[in-house]
Amino acid sequence: MGIKDDAVEVRAQGWRTLAALHGLIEAELERSLQGQARLSVVEYTVLDALSRQDGWHMRMQQLARATALSASATTRLVNRLEDRGLLTRILCADDRRGIYTELTDSGSKLLAEARPVHDAALERTLAEAQQVPELAPLVDALPRLHAGV
Repeated sequence: MGIKDDAVEVRAQGWRTLAALHGLIEAELERSLQGQARLSVVEYTVLDALSRQDGWHMRMQQLARATALSASATTRLVNRLEDRGLLTRILCADDRRGIYTELTDSGSKLLAEARPVHDAALERTLAEAQQVPELAPLVDALPRLHAGV
């Protein structure tokens, strides 16, 4: 194996480790949110993204990027959440093709109930991952990523 091959393997191992940490976190968030808040991780992500708009709404394309879903999957998700009364859609006044999505009061209330469940599950899973030697460096790096270091 040459130097170039070694570099590829190091990156591949890093990616596998990152994927393992993501999988652990996602599974625990899904279990906790479904069990205690009747939300999936992606539904929580939508409500959370909308809540961070300070009273504004988001275009469907922005929501698709925030959830890492395709446009059609985002539309289906928004339909489900709208049917549950957690969000609403608004036609853009400037662009008739544009659709905005906005959190309803019910959506805000459910998000407020779900946020502590999400945060506790995340904290618990990161603490557990910290005890796994292969995952600990990634867990240690998370605060630095947030700080922009």
